[in-house]
Amino acid sequence: MRKLSCNVAIALCSILGHAQALSPLQNASGLRLLISDENPQPSLRIVLPGRPPADGALVIFPEHVTARMHGRVEVEHLYMSGPPAEGTRPAWRESEHSIEYEKDLKGDIHFLARATLEDDGVRFHYEFTNRSSKSYDMIYAVTDPRLTGTFHDVRLERTYVHYKDGFDLLASETPARLSMPLNQWLPLRYLVSYTWSAPSQRVERREDGITYYNKSRAVDEPMVATLSTDGKWVAASFARTTGNVWSNPDLTCQHVDPETWLGPGQKAVLEVKILVFRGTLDDALEKVRAQRGHLN
Repeated sequence: MRKLSCNVAIALCSILGHAQALSPLQNASGLRLLISDENPQPSLRIVLPGRPPADGALVIFPEHVTARMHGRVEVEHLYMSGPPAEGTRPAWRESEHSIEYEKDLKGDIHFLARATLEDDGVRFHYEFTNRSSKSYDMIYAVTDPRLTGTFHDVRLERTYVHYKDGFDLLASETPARLSMPLNQWLPLRYLVSYTWSAPSQRVERREDGITYYNKSRAVDEPMVATLSTDGKWVAASFARTTGNVWSNPDLTCQHVDPETWLGPGQKAVLEVKILVFRGTLDDALEKVRAQRGHLN
């Protein structure tokens, strides 16, 4: 039970200099959503019922906001999550089911980020309001859920994507990953197309030392799902649509980042849902198909 009203809690946060005074949210299954004070940049914890905070996911909310102005080729970061010295803690607001904050970004873009705890997971909602005369052909916010504890999956042995013929391990085309030394496997990104064309080059080793693996065929659902170590829980990220889905297995993050356009004086909304519930991959697929069309 909460002991402070939303307004009182926010005032107290301002006095104390941090926002962690807000109470955790909890759904009927016992799943909790709470503000993480590990980083002054906006981040949340999704915690499994009866488990310590480290068992679930740390969500960078968002990791960055990136846009491409009309007529330009290069993109720019309107916001980038960074080390403590680069940021200030947001003025969090809490309602019965949601936690949110607002901030002004570069380029005279106003940004609202809201996380809503639902019966089977968390919906992440982003609103961009363009207060400038500039037009953006592309803008998006990167939700970065880093799965921890029972969901952590460094060798991608329990992380799946879906095709018309069923689920397949995200990294099934790299069987050697199961036995290669970790310093050869990491660091990497494993990607699979959804609306974008699948790259012809399956493995790319870049100058930054990161290896990019590209799965050979596109998936039929914009989702990534990871089973818990005991196989009883599922964490699955999905969006209405996206170009590709991918993971950095060292963090066991799930990326399904949608994008949109934003004209002068216009508002745009994007949403991502992270399912976290006790069930199977097929249960997750059923939920994705039922809910995906209701996301912005």
